[in-house]
Amino acid sequence: KMTSAAAGASDGVTLRWPERETFHEMELAIVIGRQGTEIPAAQALDYVAGYAIGLDMTMQGKEFPSFGKSFDTYGVIGPWMVTADEIPDPSKLGFVLKVNGEVRQQDSIGRLVLDVPALIEHAASVMTLHPGDVIFSGTPPKSIGPVRPGDVMHAQMDSIGEMSGAVRGGPGRKTPT
Repeated sequence: KMTSAAAGASDGVTLRWPERETFHEMELAIVIGRQGTEIPAAQALDYVAGYAIGLDMTMQGKEFPSFGKSFDTYGVIGPWMVTADEIPDPSKLGFVLKVNGEVRQQDSIGRLVLDVPALIEHAASVMTLHPGDVIFSGTPPKSIGPVRPGDVMHAQMDSIGEMSGAVRGGPGRKTPT
């Protein structure tokens, strides 16, 4: 994601192309606390400053597959950061995402394809991680869904807290040809 995608818990999400389908993905936001590269999984949690809830928004479509994740407000992080010492095993965190009161995701970080240490190891194998970098964990399979202008997303994660954010429609854009 581009840094301009970052948004706070109460900022909400603005759908830049509201005529296109945008999906929510509730994830664990892993905040890096010290610089490292080639970090082995066995030491990965030593590089974590803390955790927050992450809402990874993605505009669907075949063009620009990674571009659709980086619109302004498409990386909601909050409601605050819980320090790593308060969450010794992030795989035990359960979470629920509701849209307009309907449960859309209810799962556990323990069901991720890559657990948090393996995810950090993988990221650090291809880039240097710096303090303040945020890794969005991904989400367990089959737990994404669409949002529309006017929706309200409510995210809750064990040991971290909860936050709500409104989905707004933006000005619309012409799809590139």
